[in-house]
Amino acid sequence: MLISSAQAQDATGLSGILSGQGLMGMLPIILMFALLYFLMIRPQMKRAKELKAMTDALQKGDEVITASGLVGKVTKVGDIYISLEIASGTEIQMQKTAVQTLLPKGSIKAIA
Repeated sequence: MLISSAQAQDATGLSGILSGQGLMGMLPIILMFALLYFLMIRPQMKRAKELKAMTDALQKGDEVITASGLVGKVTKVGDIYISLEIASGTEIQMQKTAVQTLLPKGSIKAIA
């Protein structure tokens, strides 16, 4: 009894999708993935690429803002770590990835 009813059903599986019958049902899902890519994934990848380029270009004398909100001047640059002068005679070691924003020259004097 179960076998005969299973054979009598329409072909809605893979053969239905390949024939175009199920393609219209999958169109909203495809459109959602495309929208997700263009609105979320692509801008995030672009921002990450810009941030990596900025951290790779850091050099001595640059004024930066870190992720924790510290403002300082870069005094040494290594492969992974930088030395950041946050006050006169006060230097701290931070990871390069903690740098969020590169400030224009003279910004620290304008703030203080």
